[in-house]
Amino acid sequence: MAKSWECLPSEVDRSDKIGDGRAALQASEHFHFIGRIFTSEGAMTGSVHVISHPLVQHKFTLMRRRETAPPEFRVLMRDMGTLLLYEATRDLPLHDVQIKNPLVRAPAPTLAGPDICLVPILRAGFAIVVSMLDLIPSAVVAHIGLYRDPKTLEAVEYCFKAPANLAACNTFVIDPMLATGRSAAAAVRRLKNASVSKLTVICLLAAPAGITAFHGEHPDVPVYTASVDWNSTGTPTSCRASATSTIACLERGSRR
Repeated sequence: MAKSWECLPSEVDRSDKIGDGRAALQASEHFHFIGRIFTSEGAMTGSVHVISHPLVQHKFTLMRRRETAPPEFRVLMRDMGTLLLYEATRDLPLHDVQIKNPLVRAPAPTLAGPDICLVPILRAGFAIVVSMLDLIPSAVVAHIGLYRDPKTLEAVEYCFKAPANLAACNTFVIDPMLATGRSAAAAVRRLKNASVSKLTVICLLAAPAGITAFHGEHPDVPVYTASVDWNSTGTPTSCRASATSTIACLERGSRR
């Protein structure tokens, strides 16, 4: 069993520097590390897993550098997609099957099902999915296209295409940035309306206000991310500002 322990005071004290969004997220919550995954669970019963694996943190830092060129960015983006999905699928069920190796027949573990469905939020989400399919070639892909209404800031759907067996799949929603949380919430709402019950959200970067808003509607859906942007004040303007450079890089890297 993985060892768990409470955060050091120096880590918890960061809440003084990150504004109302962090305060809302921290309310009535206990923060602890489990192995290499930092988990936040609280009154909303939602969980956020910040993957602190050294390779994830190193590659994400390289992605965010101003001087990172598009060819390098594309490679890093593919690496991040693989690493994030690897962590998010850690608890997939297994069952034994009989195989014949060069010496004898023997039982060996394999994925037990259900099918895995990857759901990128278009457009930037699709750039991350490519490497995820390299990791799990048997996965199926659904597509959700959303844009944010400039006046209401609500997510508006313009595209939805999914496989026939979507409701039975173990489904992973891919959103590069959980900023206000509205796009991810709308995507998960759409999938729940399609009778999907096994849902996980994977993103590169999340804002505290976005986490709070998302889990306010979907407390049952875990979020896996490479980083939480504690500098966000929690306002829509701040969340969009923190998201702009990351999403712009994703779209730029996927087009070149």
